[in-house]
Amino acid sequence: MQMSPLIAVHMSAALGAVALGPVAIWARKGEVLRPRVHRAFGYGFVTLMLGASISGIFIRDYKLPNIEGYTPIHLLIPVTLLSLWTSFSALHKGNIAVHRKTMVSLYLGACVTAGAFTLLPSRYLGQLIWGQWLGLL
Repeated sequence: MQMSPLIAVHMSAALGAVALGPVAIWARKGEVLRPRVHRAFGYGFVTLMLGASISGIFIRDYKLPNIEGYTPIHLLIPVTLLSLWTSFSALHKGNIAVHRKTMVSLYLGACVTAGAFTLLPSRYLGQLIWGQWLGLL
């Protein structure tokens, strides 16, 4: 797999979400609440997660175990979209605890865990990172 504009958009959105997520979560923790920071970074995080999810629909990988180019990691797309819907639905109903739990779970699952899997040597990003190091050995 090579870097294409679609993969560049997907990777940029995902890396941006990885960076913005902790700030949005941090801004609502502890004794000092920062609602403007939370909203600004939260909307940015949600926008980037939508961008990563939607662009991910069009990325196919026929090398890994797949069905029509869709690999198991593609299951995160509906999970992410459902999590965003659940989070904002809870927020609309005033259920802040469900909103918080859903967004933290989304960050840990879709950004941290999935991000770790993208660093496997068989994945594109893993080849970019580890291929350079492994080639030097």
